[in-house]
Amino acid sequence: MNFYDQLQDATSSQRATLFSAPIIDRALKGEVSLDQYVAFLTQAYHHVKHTVPLLMATGNRLSEDKEWLRNAVAEYIEEELGHQEWILNDIAACGADKESVRNSRPNMATELMVSYAYDSVQRINPLCFFGMVHVLEGTSISIADSAADNIRESLGLPKKAFSYLYSHGSLDQEHVEFFKMLMNKIDDPAEQAQIIYSAKVFYTLYGNIFRSLTGVPPLTLTD
Repeated sequence: MNFYDQLQDATSSQRATLFSAPIIDRALKGEVSLDQYVAFLTQAYHHVKHTVPLLMATGNRLSEDKEWLRNAVAEYIEEELGHQEWILNDIAACGADKESVRNSRPNMATELMVSYAYDSVQRINPLCFFGMVHVLEGTSISIADSAADNIRESLGLPKKAFSYLYSHGSLDQEHVEFFKMLMNKIDDPAEQAQIIYSAKVFYTLYGNIFRSLTGVPPLTLTD
């Protein structure tokens, strides 16, 4: 079994737990309020704006034998530049004040996920970042298009209020294939174990962001 498939299997429990967040079920049914959708976008802004800085930190910390991966990180950076502005524009298209969001503080769940991302890259292993990539991109591919379609229909919002979700849905499949290719080049068991563990942590932390949107108590990591 290749490493990407191992990663999928090893994190299946945490993935299922993330998808059990009530707000995700509501989004897929089109039962999300405008305030809840804007709240989701607000927290997305507060973690997406760190994607490029985290990629830079990851590339800087990779060892010389991972030069091939540093080149891939450079490609990721080019792809991810400015995505936080897309989110702010979506917020404005919802009738909310995007500058107020820009200057707001993230909630605790978002703060903790971002903090762990920086800390794990700097303190543990830069490969930890790829656990985050696995979680965020995999989650988006699975639900973004359906959630966007149903929320858009129920709230009567224009398509331009969903550029973030649509761009990270099925249209983002190439990113997932690129990620699979990278992960299948990781053949060191210790590095594989680190990526799997970080993905489990990020599934829990990202799930807690969704839970925070409806006041559901946060979860802790389980093996």
